[in-house]
Amino acid sequence: MGPHPAVAAIRLAVRRVLHDILTEQTSAQRPVPTPAAAGSPAPFVPAAAHPPHERPPSPLVLVACSGGADSMALASALAFEAPRLGIRAGGVTVDHGLQTGSDQRAAEVVQRLRELGLDPVESTAVTVGREGGPEAAARDARYAALDAAARRHGAAAVLLGHTRDDQAETVLLGLARGSGIRSLSGMAAVSGAGGRYRRPFLHLDRQTARKACMAQSLPVWDDPHNADPAYTRSRLRHEGLPALEKALGKGVVEALARTAQLSRDDADALDTWARQAEAAVRDATGLLECAKLYALPPAVRRRILRRAAIEAGAPAGSLFARHIEEVDRLITGWRGQGAINLPGRVVAQRQGGRLVIRQG
Repeated sequence: MGPHPAVAAIRLAVRRVLHDILTEQTSAQRPVPTPAAAGSPAPFVPAAAHPPHERPPSPLVLVACSGGADSMALASALAFEAPRLGIRAGGVTVDHGLQTGSDQRAAEVVQRLRELGLDPVESTAVTVGREGGPEAAARDARYAALDAAARRHGAAAVLLGHTRDDQAETVLLGLARGSGIRSLSGMAAVSGAGGRYRRPFLHLDRQTARKACMAQSLPVWDDPHNADPAYTRSRLRHEGLPALEKALGKGVVEALARTAQLSRDDADALDTWARQAEAAVRDATGLLECAKLYALPPAVRRRILRRAAIEAGAPAGSLFARHIEEVDRLITGWRGQGAINLPGRVVAQRQGGRLVIRQG
């Protein structure tokens, strides 16, 4: 008799991601050609530094685990699948220090991960700031800690337990911000420096992960913050999405997740177009030419403006659609207006038919 359907589903999702990681690792270790004289065969040198008689070490994959149902289901699937593929599996839990006894709960998660057979396993404590609000600050601190853990252990990837439900919530939050198609694209299956972060569960619902934990008798900790109406995502989860399903019928979550993928495809295509067009709208000194920018489609032009603002020092997380719209008006609605102040002490102004974006 095979595993419970929910357990089988999460294992399959993790297996596919691990196969992708192995394929990428193998490709990185293949010999690469070096230039050769005309008419002679091209010599090859190994991309990796391992002697021919030595096998490269097995890649290490970490799971980020809070102790909740999603991440515990992910940890159990990783512990089951990784050894079968010759992959080392470890885990990290982040103690945000936002609740009494959080250090004890982190220690309990570490113990559970070790009982699953993961190694190395660690708990890392962070200090959560205030910039961007409590949810954004906690997220920034968490990813900084995960980045550090991945570098410390030399991990090939870090698995995250975001589900289709999380994706739907992210799309709605992006819609509410009115920040454009990139916000509607939600979370990517692969993200971070070098594709560090992988999200195997974006096509699975939250209930599947919880059922998998129940079928395996895995202890689960439900974070009270997830039910606290003080947090925007919590209100959306317990009030907003149920109200949408009541008004529109079942299938809202699936439709929003599908919207995320379609939006991501469109946004990626427009980003590529903007990167290719940017060189053509700069003059010999590197300044943006307003007339050439004006000729571009708005979606492409605004991407170029956003990239220029970020390169000048504007923090990406603080640069909103309204900022880019104001800069865009220097191109499309020029009436002699003054400089536009952007986050990060960046200033955008029009000078002699050129757009100058720099630190003020």
